[in-house]
Amino acid sequence: MGSPFRLVFYAPDDSTAESAAHTVFAHLEQLNTLMSDYLDGSEINRLSGLSGRGKWVRVSDDLFAVLDSALVISQLSDGAFDATIGPVIQVWRKYFRLQQFPSKKEIRNALARCGYQHMQLDRRFKLVKLAKSGMRLDLGGIGKGFAADEALRVLRHMGIRSAMIDAGGDLALSDAPPGEAGWKISISSAQTAEDDEVVVLANCGIATSGATYRYFEHKGKKYSHIVDPATGVGLTHHIRTTVIASSATKADALATAVSVAGEKKRVMIRRNFPDATIRVVPVP
Repeated sequence: MGSPFRLVFYAPDDSTAESAAHTVFAHLEQLNTLMSDYLDGSEINRLSGLSGRGKWVRVSDDLFAVLDSALVISQLSDGAFDATIGPVIQVWRKYFRLQQFPSKKEIRNALARCGYQHMQLDRRFKLVKLAKSGMRLDLGGIGKGFAADEALRVLRHMGIRSAMIDAGGDLALSDAPPGEAGWKISISSAQTAEDDEVVVLANCGIATSGATYRYFEHKGKKYSHIVDPATGVGLTHHIRTTVIASSATKADALATAVSVAGEKKRVMIRRNFPDATIRVVPVP
């Protein structure tokens, strides 16, 4: 998934720990082959290749689960998060490498092939239909959080209850370390490390989104790697969003959604996700 994954957990002995780590990383590798849009033969790319054909496609349980979460969050964020933004992301990847700005026509054509409303799910039989031709799914804003949650699930199945999964900065936390009230997590500020806040958390997910390190500069203006699904252009208002939610899946997607949303839509998102703690700070 283009990110380092780190596991921190408490096991009764070395052999159990080694077996658990091996099992988790094997599952993460499997998830990567399902969700990565960089792999030609991935399940998500095969699904995207069937867009616009009017076909209901049976997908794996894991892929259906992450697409189900993605669709619900897309609906409740009014499209501020949208896993169908793949065509636009492909355009920006190309021009990011070239350090050039795509044309309005290319962005417009890519946007015409997006829209979460055109991703339909049959929850009874775990079927997916991409109704519009040329659609391409991109789970970059939710996949790491989902994978972190899955890693916790695997550990729980093996009897390990106290764990932290760090998926490239997206965290999934289960029970607190032995003798502790929770996991001590530093939430970065937009200023200096001395201003960071340390919170004590357990059994939740936490994710931070922002353009501190990944952005494209064009004619003196910084464009974030986070693309607004409404415009097809990287964000130019630079904020750092941290979300604490019931799962890393939700925290990951909401961090992106809140970064995209304006003030009015952020109020709506907070209302629709009352269990989430959302912190937004400007980035100088």
